[in-house]
Amino acid sequence: MAVRVQREDFDPGAELERFSSGKTSVGGICLFVGLVRDYAGHDPASGAAVNAMTLEHYPGMTERQLEAIEAEARQRWPLDDTLVIHRFGRLEPGERIVLVAASSAHRDAAFEACRFLMDWLKTKAPFWKVEHTPEGDAWVEAKQSDDAAASRWDKGTP
Repeated sequence: MAVRVQREDFDPGAELERFSSGKTSVGGICLFVGLVRDYAGHDPASGAAVNAMTLEHYPGMTERQLEAIEAEARQRWPLDDTLVIHRFGRLEPGERIVLVAASSAHRDAAFEACRFLMDWLKTKAPFWKVEHTPEGDAWVEAKQSDDAAASRWDKGTP
């Protein structure tokens, strides 16, 4: 398990190489990379242009929460390993924000755990985002769609 919260960029290919090196009992690795979009919201046609985004967090608290989310994933699926890298600071459209990876002997566990990690990270990790637009700065509010995705993982649901 590895959790990193950092200002600097990461190389997904290099991270995947390190993550998978020597893992001969692993049958599947699922990797997700999140990027900064150049528009606000979910619809590029109606969203405001975004010139940059600034992500803030509480050092120490953020890492502990990400580790707790990762521990929950390990309780739910037979995972070999996980990796969560989340950036903070000012990021421009096209830059990488987050990398989440999960490995397991079987692909289904890797897919499900990766999706779970990302869904819970979006709703439970203490990050705050400000979008910088031509009209000014705006804090990013929690999205109902993110809450709905995370609720899929509430106890008692698949």
